[in-house]
Amino acid sequence: MLGAGGMTGAGWEIGILKGLAETGTDLTTADLIVGSSGGVVAAVQVAAGKLSLDALYESQLIEPTGELPGHLGAGAIAKYAVAVLRSHTPEEYGQRLGRLAAAAETVTPAARREVVAGRFDHEVSWPDRRLLVTAVDAESGELAAFDGAASGPYADVSLVDAVTASCAIPGVWPVVDLAGRRWIDGGVHSTANAHLAAGYERVVIIAPNGSGNKVIVSPDRQGADLAAAGARVEVVTPDAESKRAFGRNSLDPARRVPAARAGRAQAAAHAKAVAAVWAG
Repeated sequence: MLGAGGMTGAGWEIGILKGLAETGTDLTTADLIVGSSGGVVAAVQVAAGKLSLDALYESQLIEPTGELPGHLGAGAIAKYAVAVLRSHTPEEYGQRLGRLAAAAETVTPAARREVVAGRFDHEVSWPDRRLLVTAVDAESGELAAFDGAASGPYADVSLVDAVTASCAIPGVWPVVDLAGRRWIDGGVHSTANAHLAAGYERVVIIAPNGSGNKVIVSPDRQGADLAAAGARVEVVTPDAESKRAFGRNSLDPARRVPAARAGRAQAAAHAKAVAAVWAG
């Protein structure tokens, strides 16, 4: 489970995966990979298997190019806080942020999609293995998970479009029109959406944003719920050094390099616990 966290979060997640692999635990062999918001960029790369984990990590140490500047300003943050206070469920919260997103002035949808597509240095298509890409319906507030299915309500949605929807942060990036609906960031429902791993025996949640509130369930709480249902679970969230590496703006492309390095370094502290989960 690769959670929301912007550019820095995606780099940190890949750093964590790299560091864990160096200790003998390769999570890229997972039966299910779920990506939300920034985490979906890492999820797609891992699921596609076009690059080795070593090569994928090295790619995080190159300064990103072609990115549009993004920043969640104080005004937008205040509106997020008000939406939390006035909401009773994740769906209500999603509806409020959907309205915020629809009213915001942003770059054009085409410009944003081009940036997202440019993050992959190879042709991107749905992999053979199971990959879920989360997004929130901007009108109903409900969470959906695109999976590349050839039938059903989200049939034939391209992977790039699904990723663009999953990364559509309200107030920063445009709402995405897809499959007859309008979509915003998958991290609006929860930062990890780890409940989608219900029924799996071993779950590792890597969450750059470990927060929760009265409407958003935290990764730790979701992990506890999965464990209560019988799964073996480990939750990895940033330590103090990783948080410093992130800086104040998780959308700042310049922070991806230090975040990736911090993730690799932090992995050692979780190696034993993750190995115990993964070995069954």
